[in-house]
Formats: sequence, structure tokens, C-alpha cells
Amino acid sequence: MTAFTFFKDNWTPVIDDYLAQHLADEVDDQKISQIMAYSVMAGGKRLRPLLFLATLNALGKKIEQPEIRIACGIELIHTYSLIHDDLPAMDNDDYRRGKLTSHKKWGEAEAILAGDALLPMGIQWIAEGSQSVESVSIITKAVGPNGMVGGQYLDIDSTNNASVASDAKFINKMEWLKTGCLIQASVQMAAVYAQASQIEQVKLIDFAKAFGRSYQIYDDLVDVVETSEEAGKATHKDKEEGKNNTLTLLGITKSRQELTDLIDQAQTDLHGLNGETLAGFLDLYQKVL
Repeated sequence: MTAFTFFKDNWTPVIDDYLAQHLADEVDDQKISQIMAYSVMAGGKRLRPLLFLATLNALGKKIEQPEIRIACGIELIHTYSLIHDDLPAMDNDDYRRGKLTSHKKWGEAEAILAGDALLPMGIQWIAEGSQSVESVSIITKAVGPNGMVGGQYLDIDSTNNASVASDAKFINKMEWLKTGCLIQASVQMAAVYAQASQIEQVKLIDFAKAFGRSYQIYDDLVDVVETSEEAGKATHKDKEEGKNNTLTLLGITKSRQELTDLIDQAQTDLHGLNGETLAGFLDLYQKVL
């Protein structure tokens, strides 16, 4: 068993239990609590909270209840983004993680409100767990107009837009903002919270940048190399819907090479750190290479 597998197998159930218990305990209305929990507890890799915790682990920081609350706050924010991304006005998806999307299960208004509730609650949990203005600043910048939401806007604006189809700079920016920013924030918050040295912070953020950029390329490849059953959501949609991304720009072979190069870069960035667990996150990509 690798260090990453051991870490993931130990901490994923802790994250899941905390999310289930505290969504039930901290939301007064049982129905909205149920709708929020439906998407949060639908499965998923828990990638971002695990990245936060693994970074703490790499820096020798003990993981207790405050750290779990921060990690789970990140997952609430990520889930909010998925609920809204699946809406008819956005990507119009019927399935997520093998289950009906929130708006298909509960209704469009209910899904919007569930997302609206998860975002501030996630920020609240991060603020309470970290007791840090800097941590709150990092996460809100990462998901705001200059981060994830800005990237999602560019994604919508560029769909069926031939003027950006060959614009590598635009596509790189769009995919970084909509996916990479939250991944980087998960690592950066941990580095700040654990009071990492300047050198450690630079190495960790460089790793997060390579990993965050590579993750969207991986996700683009999933759309063409996996079935809907394997991916847990509709696949082979991007080309049909006129999406512009790294895959439509480079094709499968060159996208795989770009992903491989970013994996190598991320591994290099971890040199000199206790980075075995963080390096294990890169194994996720093997199924599309």
C-alpha cells in the first residue's frame, strides 16, 4: 500500500462522517439540509480536502477537528460549484457521480438554493476552523470573479465561439481559473495555516499550479476515453456542444503529452519536501494516459 493510498483510505471516511454529521446538525430546516447533503454525499474523490490535509501532513502539522472543518469547508464550496455547473443554464447535465443531478432530483430552484447555501457555509467553516483572515482571503479570491467563477464565465462565453478555438493562451487561462484556482487554494491555505517556510510555500504552490492545470486536462480526456458509466456523468459532450478546451485545441495525443509533462513538473516541484503522499495524487491520471 502506498503512502497516498494509506492516507486517502484513512482520511476519506473522516471527511465523509464530518460532512454528514455537521450538515445534519448545523442546518435548521431538514429539507434544505437533505437537498444540500444529497450532492455533498453523492460520492466523489474528496480531492480538494484531501489535498489540504495531505499538505498539512507533508509539513508535519497535526490534523484535528479544526483542520477537518477547514477541509470540509473546501468540499462544500466545491460541491456548490458542481450543483450550479450542472444547471440547465450552464452545462445542463442530468447525472453527476452516477446519480441524478440536484436540479433533476429536487428542482431547479431548490438546486440553486442548495448551492447558494453551501458556498457561504463552506467559507464559514474555513473561517471558524482556521481563525485566519488570510485563509478566508485565499479561498474567496480562488472562487470569485478572478478565479473559478471567472473561469466558468469564460467557458460559457467561449462555447461555440470560433474566435478562441485556436487561442492557446485563452484556453489555458480559462481552464486554470475554472479548475486550477481552487486546487491551488487548497494547498496554499494549508501551507499558510501550517506556517510553512518561504521555500516550502514556493515548492508547494508550484506543485499545486502544475497539478491544478493538469487536472482539467485529465477531466477533458475523461470526456472522450471513458464511458458515461465509468465517469458517472455524461461523456462525449464537449465536442458536440461546441466547447473549446485543451483537448479540442491539441487533440488526444498532444493532450496526453501535455498531461505527462505537467505530471513530471509536479513531481519535480516536490523535491526536497516530504511529498510522497502529495505525489500519489498524480496516480489518478494514469487511467487516461
